[in-house]
Amino acid sequence: MTFDKEKILQYCNHVSKNTLMQTLNIEYTDAGEDFLVATMPVNPSVHQPMGLLHGGASVALAESVGSAASMLYVNSELSEVRGIEISANHLKAKRDGIVTATAKIVHKGRSIHLWEIRITDENNNLISLCKLTNMVLPKRKSGDK
Repeated sequence: MTFDKEKILQYCNHVSKNTLMQTLNIEYTDAGEDFLVATMPVNPSVHQPMGLLHGGASVALAESVGSAASMLYVNSELSEVRGIEISANHLKAKRDGIVTATAKIVHKGRSIHLWEIRITDENNNLISLCKLTNMVLPKRKSGDK
C-alpha cells in the first residue's frame, strides 16, 4: 500500500465531523509512515475554571490522534481499534494559542499498538506527554453486540 498523506489527512478530518474532535476543533495537519499530527486551539471552550487548558481536553486530543494513527496500520474492512489505556503528564500550563499533538509509534504488534503523544505549543514547549495503548480487534458485523 502506498502512503498518501493528503488522503489520510482528508479522511481523518472527514470522519471527525459531528464528533468530540469537531467539538474541540481538532484538525489533523500532518502524517507520515510512523506518525500523525493534529492541532487544537486553546481558548475558553477547553479551559478548566482557572482559565488554563483542561487536562481532559489534552487527553482527548492525545487519544484522538493516537487512535487515528493506529488506523493507519490496520485494514479498516477487517479490524477496529480501541483505546484501552492512556496516561498523561501535564507539564506546562497553557491559556491560549494552539497546541499540537504528535503521535509516534513505540510498538506495532498484531493486536496491540503503543503510542507516545507529545503535545507542544507554538514555541515547541512540551505541554503534556502522553502514552496510549490501543487494541486491534476483528471488525464486528453490524448486528453484533
